Amino acid sequence: MPALPRPANGPGSRYTARAATTRRRLSPHANIAALARRLTLRDLWLIRMLHEHRVLTTHQIARLAFPSPRSAQRRLRTLHHDAVLDSFRPLTQSGSAPEHYTLGPAGAAVLAAHAALDPAALGWRPTHTGRIAYSPTLGHDLGVNELLTHLAAHAHTTPDEGLALWLSERSCARRWSDIIRPDAYAHWQTNGRLLPFFLEHDTGTQPLARVEAKLASYAAFTTATGTRPALLIHTRTTTREQALRTRLTPTADQLDLNIATSSTDLTTTNPWGPWWAPLQPGTHRETLTHLTEQWRHLTPATGLEPTDADTALTLPVPPRPPKTTPTL
Repeated sequence: MPALPRPANGPGSRYTARAATTRRRLSPHANIAALARRLTLRDLWLIRMLHEHRVLTTHQIARLAFPSPRSAQRRLRTLHHDAVLDSFRPLTQSGSAPEHYTLGPAGAAVLAAHAALDPAALGWRPTHTGRIAYSPTLGHDLGVNELLTHLAAHAHTTPDEGLALWLSERSCARRWSDIIRPDAYAHWQTNGRLLPFFLEHDTGTQPLARVEAKLASYAAFTTATGTRPALLIHTRTTTREQALRTRLTPTADQLDLNIATSSTDLTTTNPWGPWWAPLQPGTHRETLTHLTEQWRHLTPATGLEPTDADTALTLPVPPRPPKTTPTL
């Protein structure tokens, strides 16, 4: 990817992408059929994940799909060389950021071929990576993906617990944008039971009143669909979380919503742990498994069943890769 210019102001001046590598890459016009024969099932899954979730860091991909960070880096370098993936690194005020991977031109072509679609139908453009790198929502998107990749990867060590379903903001908008616009929708599975939930990842940039106004939409969704998922609100700091709890508790009680809150201060490495506080006075923080037991009346959101309008690109992507013996 060519080096990206650094703007004098705006989002790019604070979170500016540089070229991730100077490695020689294959021509984007290379034989896609020959390339496809070299791709593993895990590679194809990763292509779909990056189309669904837009950007994942090396750490997030390794967490989900590889036995070690080193094996992830080796395979990701190969996929980058083959133009299956693009990547960039944001400039940071201190230290260095990990590689941020996006869908590359060859990956978009392979994905379109598998879906029997024209590449233009993907919405992929040569400026795809640059738009993501300079997006003012990049930090927000990475926060959502960081939380949910940890939840999905938990099943590696605890097979009875983990994410059974994970829909991106874009997939949620495709299904429910006429009523709600959550940052994600997921199913936490534990011992055969589900905790269906919408996720709102709050970065502290919106006024409390605007966050409160969203609750009416979630209540309207419950009424209109006859389904009752939970709402998990994840903040950056416990200070912001406490301010939200004070503001939202009366409204949540009035609307009869099942809401729990937590913050990145608590959920850094094990967000399934006892960090989620139901939005009710006098409650204690619970694990997601305890919330599953406590809120047994919850039901999955409507609109998840495949329809004739679905294609291979609109069906949910499994949160973890297929169980195979992959090429490291």
